[in-house]
Amino acid sequence: MKTYIIQAIRLTVVLTLLLCVIYPVFITFAGKLSKGAGDGETITVNGKVIGYANVGQSFTKPQYFWGRPSAVGYNAAGSAGSNKGPSNPDYLKDVKSRIDTLLKYHSYLKRSDIPAEMVTASGSGLDPDISPEAAQIQVKRVAQYRKLDEKKVADLVNHQTEGPLLGLFGPPKVNVLKLNVALDQLK
Repeated sequence: MKTYIIQAIRLTVVLTLLLCVIYPVFITFAGKLSKGAGDGETITVNGKVIGYANVGQSFTKPQYFWGRPSAVGYNAAGSAGSNKGPSNPDYLKDVKSRIDTLLKYHSYLKRSDIPAEMVTASGSGLDPDISPEAAQIQVKRVAQYRKLDEKKVADLVNHQTEGPLLGLFGPPKVNVLKLNVALDQLK
């Protein structure tokens, strides 16, 4: 019996050192070597930080690309999903309202053309990225409101599309903040 208690204490000490000291120090060090020094990649325009590339922001003006809806109002302090299931009447009402808004501003679309990500919030409520398809359905609206050539705006979306990590992991994506900053810089 005494042997098991000593083994349990040793295991507890070893795992505490490994998981509570060594691992956090390693992750912190690795983060400091990464882009943004572990503090997140800030997006700066004219010397002023306007946001973080890894945190979604609300864009509602028709001359900008819109990101995924947020169940938490893009509040990074309260990251969460809505926790409403697909049969919840409130959830269905929210999704219907989002579809109606998209169709109002994108009259050229059919309901079946709308990617699910444009009407459903992500699990964190802070997803900064959309799929290239979700960006492409917005090209016509953005081009019309900015009085730009559609091809020029579509080319910008293609240029801002990031491929999968290491060419293998995850789908292609478009960071909405970076895309809108690049859009503002178009002449």
